[in-house]
Amino acid sequence: MAGMRDFLRSIDKAELHVHLEGSVAPETLHEIAPSLTLDEIRSHYRFQDFNGFLQSYKWVNLLLTEPAHYGLILTRLLESLAAQGVVYAEVNLSIGVLLWRKLPFESYFNVVYDAFRAAPIPVRFIFDAVRQFGADSAWEVARLAVASKDRGVVGFGIGGDEARGRAVEFREVFQYVRDSGLHVVPHAGETTGPESIWDALEVGAERIGHGIRAIEDPLLIKHLRDHQIPLEVCVSSNVATGAVPSLAVHPLRRLYDAGVPIVLNTDDPAMFHTDLLNEYEIAAREFGFNELGLKGLAENSLRYAFKA
Repeated sequence: MAGMRDFLRSIDKAELHVHLEGSVAPETLHEIAPSLTLDEIRSHYRFQDFNGFLQSYKWVNLLLTEPAHYGLILTRLLESLAAQGVVYAEVNLSIGVLLWRKLPFESYFNVVYDAFRAAPIPVRFIFDAVRQFGADSAWEVARLAVASKDRGVVGFGIGGDEARGRAVEFREVFQYVRDSGLHVVPHAGETTGPESIWDALEVGAERIGHGIRAIEDPLLIKHLRDHQIPLEVCVSSNVATGAVPSLAVHPLRRLYDAGVPIVLNTDDPAMFHTDLLNEYEIAAREFGFNELGLKGLAENSLRYAFKA
C-alpha cells in the first residue's frame, strides 16, 4: 500500500467534512494540557458508540481553553492536509459548543482567522450548530456565520444527536443563512434513517454530512442521483461510532454504484485514528475502487466544494 499511498498523495483533492476540534492529535493535546499523560488522553479517544464519541468530543473541547489553542490545531490540521496532497479544505468549527462554553467568539475566531490567512492551502469554514441545543442557539451561530462571510465562512450546518433535533425544526434559521448567501450543509442520515435526509433536503441542503442511511430508501437514492446532491461519506467515522457495525456492511460502494455523488472525508481524523489518504486506501482495499475510481472520488471533492 506504500505505492498506493504515494499515488493517492499525488492526486489533487479536497477535504470537505472535517471538524477542527476532532482533528487534535493526542500529542498536540498533550502540549495543550501537559498535566495529562498521553495514555490518559488516548483513553478518551476510545469509545463504543455514538454517544460515547460525543462525550469524548466534549472532553477534548473542554481542554481547549485559550484562543491560541485553536490557532495551533488549525495550523496542524492544514499542515497535515497539505502533506497528503489536499489542495483545498472546508473545516467545520463547532461554534455552537464554543458559545455553550460561554467563550468569547471574537477572541477565538480572530486567532483562527490569523491561521487561515497563513494557511499552506486555501481553506474555508462551516459554522456548526448543535441540534440538541435548540433553535435559539442555532440562531446565534447562524448570525455569527453571516457576519463572518468576509472572513472565510461559506456555510452553516447542524451536527450533534440527530434523534434530538430534526432539521425542519431549524427551517427559519436555514432560510436566513440561504438568503444571506451561505451554503446549507447539515449532518443527516448518520445515526437515524432516511427521513432525516429528507428533512435536510426540505430545508435546502446542498450537501449532506454523512447521509449513509439513504441506502434504505430507493426513492431517496434516485433523488440524490438525479439532483446530484453529494454525500460527505466518512467511512472510519461510521465504523468507530457504530453508525455501521463493520466495514463489510458499509454502504459506500452501493451508494456509489447507484449513482449518488460521493465525497470521501475524515470527520474527526484524530478521534477516528485516520487521515484522508487512509480513507481513500480503504475505498481501494475494502470496496474495490481502482485508480480511475479513486481519481473520480477526488474529482468529486473539488467539484462539490464551495470555493469561490
